[in-house]
Amino acid sequence: MTSLRNILIGLLISAGAVSCDYLDVVPDQIPTLDNAFSDRDNTLRYLSSCYWALPRSGYIGNPAWCGVMEMIVNKQLAATYQPMQVALGLDNATIPMINYWSNDVRDNVGGAGQWPRSLYAGIRECNVLLENINNVGDLPVDERNRMIAEAKMLKAYMHFYLLCLYGPICPLRESLPVGEEVEAPYREKVDNCFQYVVELMDEVIESNALPAVIANKNSELGRFTKAAAHTFKAKVLVYWASSFFNGNAEYNNFFDHNNEPFFNQVYDPSRWTRAVEACRLAMTACNEGFIHLYEETDYRPQGDISDTTLRVQTLRSALTETWYSNPEIIWGNYAIPMGEPDFIWKIMPRLAASSIELYGVISVPISTVELFYSNHGVPIDEDTEWINNNKEKYNDRFTLRTGDAQHRYYIQQGETTAAMNFDREPRFYSSLGFDRGKWYGNYYLQTSDLNAPHLRARWLEYSSGITTAYNCTGYYAKKLVNVSSMFENAGHFTAVEYAADIRYADLLLLYAEALNETAASEESRPDEEVYRLVNLIRTRAGLEGIEESYVRYTDKPDAPSTKKGMRNIIRRERKIELALEGHYYWDCRRWKTAGTELNRPVQGWNTLQNDAEEYYKVKTVYEQSFSTRDYLSPIPEGDFIKNPRLKQNPGY
Repeated sequence: MTSLRNILIGLLISAGAVSCDYLDVVPDQIPTLDNAFSDRDNTLRYLSSCYWALPRSGYIGNPAWCGVMEMIVNKQLAATYQPMQVALGLDNATIPMINYWSNDVRDNVGGAGQWPRSLYAGIRECNVLLENINNVGDLPVDERNRMIAEAKMLKAYMHFYLLCLYGPICPLRESLPVGEEVEAPYREKVDNCFQYVVELMDEVIESNALPAVIANKNSELGRFTKAAAHTFKAKVLVYWASSFFNGNAEYNNFFDHNNEPFFNQVYDPSRWTRAVEACRLAMTACNEGFIHLYEETDYRPQGDISDTTLRVQTLRSALTETWYSNPEIIWGNYAIPMGEPDFIWKIMPRLAASSIELYGVISVPISTVELFYSNHGVPIDEDTEWINNNKEKYNDRFTLRTGDAQHRYYIQQGETTAAMNFDREPRFYSSLGFDRGKWYGNYYLQTSDLNAPHLRARWLEYSSGITTAYNCTGYYAKKLVNVSSMFENAGHFTAVEYAADIRYADLLLLYAEALNETAASEESRPDEEVYRLVNLIRTRAGLEGIEESYVRYTDKPDAPSTKKGMRNIIRRERKIELALEGHYYWDCRRWKTAGTELNRPVQGWNTLQNDAEEYYKVKTVYEQSFSTRDYLSPIPEGDFIKNPRLKQNPGY
């Protein structure tokens, strides 16, 4: 079988301009439709083009990269990163920073694929496949049914993405006649849009046409499975139950064409019950597909390493291990994989003075760094070891401390770094690189984890960057670099791609969140399964159970005993476990917490200084602001000429 990945690459190379309809929905293949479904091979190519229509996961087309300043770039580079413009409140309807509604005019300048492409065009391609696939003569029934299921899943995924980005959308249930007068659509109520997405996924699940596992990973990685379908349905239902989409009274003046609110105004708690059942079925499907948390037994170390380093490398690999050997990946967007070389060069710092000039410009602000727990598995501002004696240790976290034997696998012994880099949980060290911090793997000159390179990131040191291409906070997104990406020698670095749109840890936390929300009242104790699900994540990270940790190490021992307390804990666990993966952009919106969490100074170290005392002074890089307007993206102004029935999102 022709490799889906190879077909996708071919489509990228040959992609051309897309026709302009009022929703930009005419597929690229219209001139060749006579041949597109002439036989099985051409039909598979057409299906591949439907996959290629998925939203981009790279740093240009994905608003979740830097879009909430979970990661940032310096001011000299910010204008070239569209998600940074979103985060800075500079989005606009004239030329939106991220445009999946219609084709971006910048595509005509930068070439096809440089900017997001209309998801309506992708949906239309799926509709064309569904309308023509029964005419393919040499297509076996099982394969035909599988392709139909995949096209419906792709339609559901793209509708859901539009729904999260824009709120009420215009569902494209069937193809619009090409070259004929058609009645322009209205945007539909949010609930109607969600219902349509769920109906599509139900049709896929009930058809039982998707495989439980990908039998041939060399040719079919990236295609949907039964587990992926169930998990995406669970995710959709969790979103639908969340505050932004469930009883959102802040949008009570945002009306549809019937003068009725686009957003439902009455909170419906039963949606969480429905989400719980979907999560349960998704867990079952994952078990059938041999999907589970990536554990230490799944990691294959090169040589002897300490238990400390083994855990760090395991946690890194849970995200970045290639799909061929990663049991945690439920589904990944293989059209544009994470870890593409251009992105990794922007993440990866130099590990020695002789290294080629990597950039390391993707910077992690202190607000993200402080989310990670102490080594006791609780927030550093709640850990009694940090806050006793008038919060002495917590208040001194920005002072200097020298690397010691206890932290020798995390921090270079005898070197000076910030006190806040000590006594943190393993996910802190697996996710973040920092000045004088150890960086095991990715470098050819190391014989053990003890002699692994460490970053020297003060200005003009080898890890600091060059000219305008420098890290502006002093923290690097180590988590996003595959452990097999390698300096093969001083002058050559090879990046290893990976694909991880949704992984098992995400599902566990979605399930815990949904189940917690079904508790009777804010002060009720959640179902015991909530604790088990969260503790699976914590155990893998080397932490004690949530209740044990809070009783032993905090001044809030009762926090996990209520629905309200566990809600905050589960959200914190998502921010930590899924940090830097792009989930927080969507989570803070669906939780309706962005308004309180994203109005803040965004800070880092004073990275243009070489002296340690000067370097480790906290510096404000940006003043972040977020208003109600920013929960939704703008529809491009040009689309209102094409379709006067559209209504713009509030605030634009």
